[in-house]
Order: sequence, then structure tokens, then C-alpha cells
Amino acid sequence: MAQQFTDQTAREAIESGKIVVIDFWATWCGPCIKLGPIVEELAEKYPDITVGKLNIDDNDEIASEQRVRNIPTVLFFKNGELKERSVGLVSLQVLEDKLNQVIAE
Repeated sequence: MAQQFTDQTAREAIESGKIVVIDFWATWCGPCIKLGPIVEELAEKYPDITVGKLNIDDNDEIASEQRVRNIPTVLFFKNGELKERSVGLVSLQVLEDKLNQVIAE
């Protein structure tokens, strides 16, 4: 199950150095709502990876720092650094491909 991040918990996860996947979304965003179950499926398929969602209306610091201009945006971090980015409604396969690139680095 995907975690519900706040700016603080997302920052802590990123700084842990582990692989972290964050879905930036908002309740009023149709494509974000459609991407939600896909992110949940990614979290279930990769239980050893930290996968979470961050509502940009409630928490906007990290979105601003990472220059998230459109939602949904999914960011992939490893060793505290941004490694991959996905913008818009995409398939599970697209997210898995990006995650596997990050894992392989």
C-alpha cells in the first residue's frame, strides 16, 4: 500500500538514501485520480521500495523544490537524489520501467 506523505515524511524518506517513489497529486485532478490505483499496484508489486503519494494542496514544499509544474508527476529518488521523472497519466509498465532503471543504477 502506498504511504500518504507529508512534506516532512517525504523529505525523511528521500534523505534515507533508499529508493523512494512519490506521486504528486491533488483531489481535483482527474488524471491524478486515475493514476492512484496504478501507484497502489506499483507499491504492492515492489514491497521493498518506499512508494507514496503527496497531496500538493496540503504539502507544497517538496513539489516546489523539485519543480513539479504539472500533476500527476511521479518522481523517483535514490541515494537522496532525483533519478527519474514521469509526468501525466501513464501505465504501470511505464512506472515499472523507470523504477527498474533506478534500481539498476
